[in-house]
Amino acid sequence: MNPEQARRTMVERQIRPWEVLDPRVLTILLKVPRERFVPPERAAFAFADIELPIGEGETMLRPAHDAKALQALAIQPGERALEIGTGSGYFAACLAALGAQVTTIEHRPRLAEAAAQRLQREGFDRVHLIVGDAFDPTLSPWTDGERYDVIVLSGGLPYLPDWLPAHLAPGGRLFAYLGRPPLLHATLFTLHPDGGLQQETLFETLVPLLHFSYSLPRAA
Repeated sequence: MNPEQARRTMVERQIRPWEVLDPRVLTILLKVPRERFVPPERAAFAFADIELPIGEGETMLRPAHDAKALQALAIQPGERALEIGTGSGYFAACLAALGAQVTTIEHRPRLAEAAAQRLQREGFDRVHLIVGDAFDPTLSPWTDGERYDVIVLSGGLPYLPDWLPAHLAPGGRLFAYLGRPPLLHATLFTLHPDGGLQQETLFETLVPLLHFSYSLPRAA
């Protein structure tokens, strides 16, 4: 496999047809080595239009899903981003490559360790990885008073917890897959300076649901 050619083919055959045309996003997808964020035995499938198993019962989302989320979030250099569900570490790497200061949360210790090793190996050593249940109210992202320009959920939830948008900075964006199988809605929330929360459904799809130990807080 020629990784550079495979990345170009992925962009031309999967990403552009899904109307991901932001040049910054396309550049990052060609730059970040997706094949190095999966188990070595699955590297040849890293660019396929499939959800790819990465161990611990978790999967890496399809390339087009990652691309659509990155385009919708419109990351600007220096923005603070929080990812819920680190998985392979690939999406966190893309956020960092776009210039974000990234905090990412993974509840499975083995996945977190593997992702941390990949991120450091590929030079994304400024990504801050937290091991824990993202819905644990005592977890530092929720107790340190920080607000984020971007929050992204890498898997599905039946609904958005009502407290989550409160951790957005003014003008912040939150991307989530909401609903129940067999149909989830990829949704972008934007917090306006006056406190209003705009909601936009971007597309319908099916992705694995996020796993968590704590009871999911009530819906907004």
